[in-house]
Amino acid sequence: MSRGLDNVDQGILYHLQRDARNTTTEEIAETVGVSASTVRNRISQLEEDGIIKGYHPEIDYEAANLPLRVLFVCTAPATEQAEFVQQMLAVQGVIDVCEMLVGKRNIYVEVVGTSSQDITRITDTLHDSGVTIESSEIIRERHIQPFNHFHFSEETAKERRES
Repeated sequence: MSRGLDNVDQGILYHLQRDARNTTTEEIAETVGVSASTVRNRISQLEEDGIIKGYHPEIDYEAANLPLRVLFVCTAPATEQAEFVQQMLAVQGVIDVCEMLVGKRNIYVEVVGTSSQDITRITDTLHDSGVTIESSEIIRERHIQPFNHFHFSEETAKERRES
């Protein structure tokens, strides 16, 4: 079910994307101009509506002794994409699978490993599954930021508090 998001919902989502673990409902409330109980209620509603699907840690795989991070760009038959995704998610070392809306290069598989043997095992599994590996790239660093349209400006918050 989809629904529109007002400025309060957008502000809440922005702050949760920035740092859900270390941001309190009181801090969010102050920024978006509502009470902390309203923020808690809104978060619950966003979760119920399936807009917030979960909270996931950002892992430094290199620090966790998984120094190899590889992105495989693959082509799978469109009719078999869903089956392939489930198959790949079951492979040890696969951390992310993205389905793309194209005919070729329609599956991206991100993997981590401790050695080239790990990456070779995953590569062999990809080949055995029947997909075509179009390319493989070593990932050096990934940078994530909140969706910028969820940014709730201090100016907007000030206006809400004054009204």
